[in-house]
Amino acid sequence: MSSEMAVSLIKYASTLVALAAGLYATLLGLLTIATFQSQVIYLHAFQMTWFKNLNVPESFGFLKNQVTPFSIKTSDGERLYVWHILPIELYRKHELPLVAEPTGFVSDITSRLAFKILRDDPNAQLVLHLHGAGGTVGSGHRVSNYRALSAGEPRKIHVLTFDYRGFGSSTGTPSESGLILDALAVVDWAINIASIPPSRIIIFAQSMGTAVGLAVSQHFALQSPPVVFAGTVLVAPFVDVATLSATYRVAGTIPILSPLAKFPLLINYFKGYIRDKWLSKDRIAWYVRANEANGKRYRLTIIHAEDDYDIPWHHTPAIFWHAVNASMPDGISYDNLELKKLEFKVELGAAGSVMEWQTSNGVIREEILKTGKHDTIMGYPVVTMAVMRLFSAFESSLACQT
Repeated sequence: MSSEMAVSLIKYASTLVALAAGLYATLLGLLTIATFQSQVIYLHAFQMTWFKNLNVPESFGFLKNQVTPFSIKTSDGERLYVWHILPIELYRKHELPLVAEPTGFVSDITSRLAFKILRDDPNAQLVLHLHGAGGTVGSGHRVSNYRALSAGEPRKIHVLTFDYRGFGSSTGTPSESGLILDALAVVDWAINIASIPPSRIIIFAQSMGTAVGLAVSQHFALQSPPVVFAGTVLVAPFVDVATLSATYRVAGTIPILSPLAKFPLLINYFKGYIRDKWLSKDRIAWYVRANEANGKRYRLTIIHAEDDYDIPWHHTPAIFWHAVNASMPDGISYDNLELKKLEFKVELGAAGSVMEWQTSNGVIREEILKTGKHDTIMGYPVVTMAVMRLFSAFESSLACQT
């Protein structure tokens, strides 16, 4: 290689490095702007269902009128786009009248047969699904996730999923307080319109949705009288946004603050600009303390895959520790809990491991899978089992009280 060519290559490489550094500096600057930061955290502009009509759920593989699209109004006037999904055995039982109804978006959900099947069945169970960042109710893995949620009891388990404000066809702009209001509106609809008691409702959440799910679970646990659901399932949770941002990559590619990890002053400076903090580690602790103080039976299941490159799996042991620590009057150190795991954790080989922490009032369960990534896990049997286990446990506890 000639010296002139070597110099040209060095200049070219230097230009690329300078360009990358400039673009990253621009990204950091934009992250201090609330609107841009919101786009990065929620990714709500990325619908990932551009070529399909959400009002035609059949195009996502559902049977005719197995899914009813409708809307729920929030307390601050936003409209949330919602899917009610019938379990397959109930659909088979009512197939002919369901097929005879018109398809598409429904302005009055209470007039539809699917709603009446849910409301009028004293044994109906409902999973309230809180999805992660980006996309809509019909995006990617979410459709297979709905099937996994109801697969354990196809005669009873309905799924209610919705798009947060600013996502898909829902109105508004996403924010921490706004998404919490959204979830509260959906819970209110389930309890007061569909007439499903909390004992027959599971809060199921993934990724960013886990922060929303914890906020909602905590909110109801602090009510007077307190309200506790059949259980809360968290798949791929994170400790808080500040901690996540130190390792998170947008779309698994573009780093946020990880390049600044070696510069504590810089990373702390940018963390100070984070608007929506989503303090899941604190909320799970408040939730557990509230239920322990109230003497209410509660059940938490936390699931994560070791090969999750979107939200690293080490967030789950941290979340698990915050929950367990809050369940004990004198607390427990992280290291001591790890020692307890060596004694009580069940190793499942290639399937991962399970650790259950039981108190007189609750059960906190940590499941770490070897594989499953961030999204593929949503269609796994571990999800079906988690829902079955929670509903079964709550039914057993109610039977013991009667």
